[in-house]
Amino acid sequence: MSVIVGLVAGMVAGWLALQLVRPALAAPVFIRRNYRNHELPTGAGVAVAAAVLLVEAAKALGGAVGVGDAPVLTSARTLTMLAVVGFTLLGLADDLGAVGPARGFAGHVRSIVAGSASTGGIKLLGGGLLALVLGGPAGQLGGASPGALGLMRLLVDSAVIALSANLANLFDRAPGRVIKVSLLMFASLTIPVALVRSSSGLGAVAVVMGAAVGVLPSDLRETSMLGDTGANALGASLGLGVVLVCVPWVRVVVLVGLLVVNVASERVSFSKVIDAATPLRALDRLGATPLRKVF
Repeated sequence: MSVIVGLVAGMVAGWLALQLVRPALAAPVFIRRNYRNHELPTGAGVAVAAAVLLVEAAKALGGAVGVGDAPVLTSARTLTMLAVVGFTLLGLADDLGAVGPARGFAGHVRSIVAGSASTGGIKLLGGGLLALVLGGPAGQLGGASPGALGLMRLLVDSAVIALSANLANLFDRAPGRVIKVSLLMFASLTIPVALVRSSSGLGAVAVVMGAAVGVLPSDLRETSMLGDTGANALGASLGLGVVLVCVPWVRVVVLVGLLVVNVASERVSFSKVIDAATPLRALDRLGATPLRKVF
């Protein structure tokens, strides 16, 4: 599946999936107050995972009746589906549970070490384990050679996936922000890759990004929140995309950048940085609902 086809298919499936899950999201268990005290359902990121499944199911049905490709999952599509569904479930547990006082990456690590893991800590641990499961096969597809460096490659590739998921969660502080950032990161990954090598491995990730576009209007209008449910899945998919199509040394560079930004987030507010830069502030607020009055 090409990147363009994946984006379009994901966008249609994402919009449809959101309509299907919207009645369930209206249940009281999903209702939360956002950053300006407006009540709305969280966990709308389940629509992204549902969209990926819808696209894959459609491909399977089409292949079975002789329309499109044979009904066989490629490795990249299988890994992407596992990443999206797995990180969606971990994020949903944190969105609905939110148990424990720990906040931030360091806080969650401390809670795990202390034996009193918060839901965020459980998500962090589960995400790390899932990233290890994904990192090995994805790294092989990305050109990692087996041998003495096998363990190091696995750790690097798994860390790229896990830290990407965590970083996306850090951007989920305003309507539409994490989706906009994810789309920019996807474009910055796809364009250079397409110039030097095949970007066909990004077709499955494109479905995820397209699904995010499908739910973006609802996120911007504040009729639903993507939540950790969707943010973690978007970030993990982008990290997986890096591992799938970038050569090993590029993945190391990406890992260093992810480490720096994740560590900096413990001290620096991304929202303040965005608000201080006019172009970033304009992009961040593009399409968002004007400020609501809080009574």
